[in-house]
Amino acid sequence: MSKLGGISVIFDLDGTLVDSEPNYYEASRQTLADYGVTDFGWTDHERYVGISTRETVADWIGRYGLPASVEELFTAKNRRYLELASRSTRAYPEMRTFVELLAAEGVPMAVASGSSPEAIEAVLAGTGLDAHLRTVVSVDEVAHGKPAPDVFLEAARRLGADPAACVVLEDAAPGAAAAHAAGMRCIAIPYVPAQADAPEFATAGLLLRGGQEEFTARAAYDWLLDSAGLS
Repeated sequence: MSKLGGISVIFDLDGTLVDSEPNYYEASRQTLADYGVTDFGWTDHERYVGISTRETVADWIGRYGLPASVEELFTAKNRRYLELASRSTRAYPEMRTFVELLAAEGVPMAVASGSSPEAIEAVLAGTGLDAHLRTVVSVDEVAHGKPAPDVFLEAARRLGADPAACVVLEDAAPGAAAAHAAGMRCIAIPYVPAQADAPEFATAGLLLRGGQEEFTARAAYDWLLDSAGLS
């Protein structure tokens, strides 16, 4: 039996477990350039952090007046992202340590992501995190993406866990809102520290305003012990 009792941990993927946003930005920049949008910058990309790829490209159509369908843009961006992800995705070192610490304790874990199943598989395999994270839910498998709670509730169902006993790790405001809507506690690690004051993050049980630079595996583990009343 784990020292953490009946706690299960659900990880967001992009920006939480791995630093994949640079690849998503580059895939977006290249895809939009193909349609004549040549001034898409990092600040433009930040508005889509935490939003699924399908919802992102749907917004592009209206924002940039693109003569393409959601499916066409989704396929084009996903293809470019997979090419980049398979070559260069970095797992955050402290997150890797945290996953390994939980795995050693036998804590049930899952990944719940707004990425496609193919993208999740490529990233987990490429970083070696798939050795410990075998329960995976993509937004493509549920009715609604974050901030709806669907992906987290489905992850809990697959783990056989009570949502109230689940702790979510998230980097984006929509994900923190989804965790709250699912009735789960949340450790929030804002990918964009300037967004730490977003009201969605106020619902987090632990908010690390400095993002990944502030996250440590030991501190997160100790917080889980405290939150479970086991320390």
